[in-house]
Parts: sequence; structure tokens; C-alpha cells
Amino acid sequence: MLVLTGGAGFIGSCLLKKLNDCGKTDIIVVDNLAKTEKWKNLVGKKYEMYMHKQEFFMLLVQGKLDKEIEGIIHLGACSSTTEQNADYLMTNNLNYTKTLAQWCLKNGKKMWYASSAATYGDGSLGYSDSDELTPRLRPLNMYGYSKQLFDEWLLKHRFQDKLTGFRFFNVFGPNEYHKDSMRSMILKAFPRARDEKKISLFASDRPDYADGEQKRDFVYVKDVVEVIMYFYKNPSIGGIYNIGTGKAQSWNEVAKAMFKALGTEGAIEYVEMPDILKGKYQYFTEADLTKLRKAGCKHQFMSLEESVGDYVKNYLLKETYL
Repeated sequence: MLVLTGGAGFIGSCLLKKLNDCGKTDIIVVDNLAKTEKWKNLVGKKYEMYMHKQEFFMLLVQGKLDKEIEGIIHLGACSSTTEQNADYLMTNNLNYTKTLAQWCLKNGKKMWYASSAATYGDGSLGYSDSDELTPRLRPLNMYGYSKQLFDEWLLKHRFQDKLTGFRFFNVFGPNEYHKDSMRSMILKAFPRARDEKKISLFASDRPDYADGEQKRDFVYVKDVVEVIMYFYKNPSIGGIYNIGTGKAQSWNEVAKAMFKALGTEGAIEYVEMPDILKGKYQYFTEADLTKLRKAGCKHQFMSLEESVGDYVKNYLLKETYL
């Protein structure tokens, strides 16, 4: 039985759908639904059982699940880049992940886990996922630091051949509806873009970037899922890998792609960046895919225009889930 933590979340539920499409249904979905709308991401999906993350954790450490589990895809974590509670992030993103990894290592099971491009900080050291660069990275927020600490732990103990990590860049797409402040700009901007033909973007507070010209590596969740599946089907491949398109594009380009998908010209407005983001905002990210390609993953990512068009036309306008 495969364990999928964060299975009711954004990337997790899309991966669950892909696993189902490949005939995989003997899955334990682990999450924390609480009072969120995440449960809607599970509707129509097939899995063996659902477990709250603490229930799963207790049964695992007590040795009551040993014979059932074939491996763990660990996507469950606090994904808020503005979370201020450092102890909470250490518990959820570092210690919880360490315990799952140690269990997998002890029991000879494979684990795939979510890291983050937030580990790259301001990007001054580049975006290579090489093992040599990781200890030198300086994240801009506690979320990124919590992810980097586990990456460093993996490398320190030389577990690269047994564990596989994914540094997700700016992922967007269906099933992110429950993420509140961490929803993509595309989802946040959609109602106003549709109804008023206007989109608001952050103005730049750096002289080397014009308003809306801050650039990110925007990657569609459907592409992310395909890459994860490649590694799932090739469990012997370990290490830490970037998952992005390898092409940085501006927020202005995203806005234009949205307006095109809506069939309108539209207007872009620029608003001041919130104080909470100043000094912690990544102005440029671009995944280096050299290592991913060397690992044999040849997946071709959708263009920004194609992926935004698919999201807007087939999900947002129809108010549907993947």
C-alpha cells in the first residue's frame, strides 16, 4: 500500500488522480482536513483509507503499519511562506519528515518528499540543485529554511540513493482553491479579471525591475505530477531535483496569458508590496533542469500560455476540480 501524505491538498490530490488513472488505488491518504474545503479535492478519487496525520504518525512509530506500506510520498507540510511560528514549521516540515524518512530507511522503503525552491533565497547563488550548493543556500523565510534543513540532513547522512526530494517552483493549477493566502496569483486574480477585466500586481521596490517584471518559474500542476510519477516509476533514482519549467517569466506575462484565455484585452494595475514581503520576496526564480534531465526525465513542460489557458478555460470558468 502506498502512503500519500498531503493527499487531499493541492499537488497531492492531483497526484492521487494521476495514480488512479494509472490503476493505482491501494493508497492511504494522510492529511488534516479540519474545517477546510480540502475534502472536495478527494471527491471522485479512489483510495483505500483516509487517516489524520497524527493518527498515521502514531501508528507508524508504534510499528503497526510496517507490513502494509510499500513506500511514502510525503507532500504534507505547512506550505505558507509567511508563517511566523518557527516552532510549528520545525515540527511539521522538519521533524515530522525526519521521522518518516528514518522509518523508511529502517524498513527498506522508498520515500519521495516535497522540498521547495524557497530554499534558494534571493537566487544570488543560482538555482542549481547540485548537492554542493545546498549547504550554502540562504532562504529568505522560515518556511524555506525548514525545507533546507531536511535537504541538508539528507545530504549530511548521504541518503541520496534512498530518498528523493522535489524542489517545487511556482506551482499553480486546479485543486488549489482551499489554500487561502497561498493560492496562486492566477486564482486570486481570476474573479476580477473575469468580471472587471482588471488584474492587480505588485509594484517593484527595486530599481533593476520594472513594475510587474519580477520573474518566476511558473509550473503547471499537471506537469509537476508527471515528473513525480517518473520518479515513482523509477524508485532507484534518488537525490534532490528541481521541478520547474526552466524558464523564468514575468507576472505581466501571466496577466496577459489570463486575459488571452478570457478573450479580452484587460488592464494591469500595480499596488505597493506589503511590508511582510519586503526583503523576503523572490524577484527571480528559474529552475536549473540539468540534473533532472541527467536523471532521464525527458518530460516537456507546457508553455505558460498553454497552461494558464487550460487552467482558466477548463477549471476556473467551469468551477471544477481535477
